[in-house]
Amino acid sequence: LNVSCPNTERGGMTFGTDPGALAEVTAAARETTRLPLWVKLTPNVTDIAQMARVAVEAGADALSLVNTFTGMTVDVERRRPTLANLRGGLSGPAIRPLALYLLHEVRQAVSVPLVGIGGISSLDDALQFLIAGACAVQVGTANYIDPGISVRLVDELEAWCAERDIRAIGEIVGSLQA
Repeated sequence: LNVSCPNTERGGMTFGTDPGALAEVTAAARETTRLPLWVKLTPNVTDIAQMARVAVEAGADALSLVNTFTGMTVDVERRRPTLANLRGGLSGPAIRPLALYLLHEVRQAVSVPLVGIGGISSLDDALQFLIAGACAVQVGTANYIDPGISVRLVDELEAWCAERDIRAIGEIVGSLQA
């Protein structure tokens, strides 16, 4: 359930920035299915841990985070926004440290599975999210540069674990020593 898309005029991120709306839409989705309900959170809030708790209390079985950060660019010659919608979502390596911190905050607040998203483009990036508490990661922007990255990351992760005698990914998930 994507309650975090910044690229729409109505809906989208609106659901993910208002606790009441988030609870309402998550509960409505929960009522319509017995399938696992995963809610994708926006980073564009002041307290993402609170939003995570709201989603879980309303019926989310897992959370994915984060979607893109809201931003804009300006065409300096025309002195107009580059995007027709004024704003859009910033993704890629620039958001990785921010996304990683937010995932860590959410990990402290809820116990449901988390999928880490935000600028993952290498094995080291993926491992950071896993160690911070994600049980899985999602690769987005990096696929535009290297369409084979996801398959390569799986192979690299298997090799990395084998070199360290790690038999299950759960051995590193949430192993951050803070």
